[in-house]
Amino acid sequence: MSARPAAPPAIAAPRLAAWPLLALGALLLLTVAAVAVSRWSERAPAPPAARDAAAPTVLAYTFHDRADGAIDVRRVPDAALVHTVPAQSNGFLRGTLRGMARERKRRGIGPERAVHLVAHADGRLWLDDPATGWRADLKAFGPTNAAAFAPLLPPQ
Repeated sequence: MSARPAAPPAIAAPRLAAWPLLALGALLLLTVAAVAVSRWSERAPAPPAARDAAAPTVLAYTFHDRADGAIDVRRVPDAALVHTVPAQSNGFLRGTLRGMARERKRRGIGPERAVHLVAHADGRLWLDDPATGWRADLKAFGPTNAAAFAPLLPPQ
C-alpha cells in the first residue's frame, strides 16, 4: 500500500484586531454626519469675537448707467451725485456692479434700491446688497482693486 504524503502544516494568517477598524469606521461616520449637519443647517460661520471693535461706516448708494457708458453714483437718501465712473474705465468696479446687477435682475429688483458700502476701521471693505443678500469682500481682490471704491469713501 502506498502511503499518502502528509499535508504541509497550514500557516495561519495574522489576525488583525477588530477595534482599530471599528474606531476608524466610527470616526469616518462621525465626520460625514458633522459635514451633513453643517451643510443642511445653512448657517454662516460665526465671525471671530471682537474682530471689529469700532462700528463700521455704512454708506448707502445707488448706481445708474448712463447712455454714454458712464456710471453715476448717487448718495441715498438725497440722490446727490457723489462720483461718476467714466466709460471704458475701472473694470473691477464695473465687474463687481455687474455681478450685483445680475442677481438683482434675476430677482426682479431694480437699481433704485440702495447698496451699502461698508468700511471697517481695520481696513476691510464690503459691498453689500441688502435687497438680495449679495455681498462682496472688496479687500479679498487685493488693495489695487479695493482702491477702485476709494472715491466713494468719505475723506479721512
